[in-house]
Amino acid sequence: MTKRLTYVDAIIEAQAEEMRRDPNVFVMGQDIGIYGGVFKATAGLKDEFGFWRCLDTPIAEELIIGAAVGASLVGMRPIAEIQFGDFIAPCHDQLTNQAAKLYFRSGGSWACPIVVRVPYGGGVGGGIYHSQSNEAWYLHVPGLKVVCPATPHDAKGLLKAAVRDNNPVIFFEHKRLYREKVEGKAVRMFRDREYMADIPDGDYTVEIGKAGIAQEGTDITIVAYGLMLFRALDAARDLQREFGISAEVIDLKTLLPLDRETIINSVKKTGRLIVVHEAPLTGGVGAEIVSTVTEAAFDYLDARPIRICGEDTPFPFHPKMEADYLPQTTEIVEAATALVQH
Repeated sequence: MTKRLTYVDAIIEAQAEEMRRDPNVFVMGQDIGIYGGVFKATAGLKDEFGFWRCLDTPIAEELIIGAAVGASLVGMRPIAEIQFGDFIAPCHDQLTNQAAKLYFRSGGSWACPIVVRVPYGGGVGGGIYHSQSNEAWYLHVPGLKVVCPATPHDAKGLLKAAVRDNNPVIFFEHKRLYREKVEGKAVRMFRDREYMADIPDGDYTVEIGKAGIAQEGTDITIVAYGLMLFRALDAARDLQREFGISAEVIDLKTLLPLDRETIINSVKKTGRLIVVHEAPLTGGVGAEIVSTVTEAAFDYLDARPIRICGEDTPFPFHPKMEADYLPQTTEIVEAATALVQH
């Protein structure tokens, strides 16, 4: 049996199911209790589980993560929400110097099973302080896991897997993916694609650290995650229809640990690579993927790898500038045709 869920409903359901399964699981963050979260991603949890397991916190990110780390050391499994990814910087020390290192500094005696839910990304008119994609900050920190689901199915399965993981997991959720409707109006972000998905009715998890092949192809590999997965899929459709180019689209799902094997095997098959992400170009996930491929599969490349990314500037506010900043389907199509014709 399956049911149709939006991305945000899948996240709510994952949290509720894990809280019912394990009394040590609780949620915490700014406005997540009475208000249900600024994106309503904890809606209804307070009514079912009460204030002590759906805990409203002060506006202090360092307190939220510090308290989560402490709770994990006494047997709890907190799910902490950072209201916007842009606000994660104040708790950087707790994440990188405390949570990520507890297992290692204790010789494996301690665990830090916390999940930090982080809404990120642009396309929502949020401007400079509410649109950043800062997931790459944490890829350089051994001890952390970084997850970035694109679909409702993976959002639920990966969040449940993250709650059960004994390592600290930073769980990035793209704001544009949360719901199909806003104030009663349908949001058609992906042309004719309705953004809901069939979700298994029973308990399931999705493996952390394993990418998925969203579409098979033979001529070029396009790697993406989050919102950009759907730009890549739209580009793959246009490439096939207009140019007869068969694109293989890889959905990373997890950024750390990175599923290098799936990426390398795909490039060995297609001989060409494009990586798409909306975070700035320099030092991003794309740089790591291109480096991995050139080290492990250079002899299989028929053309230079390409990164299509956000600009190396702060995120703009004006809608036209925002559209120019974010990678678009047409950019992917143009780059792919150039590579294949190379």
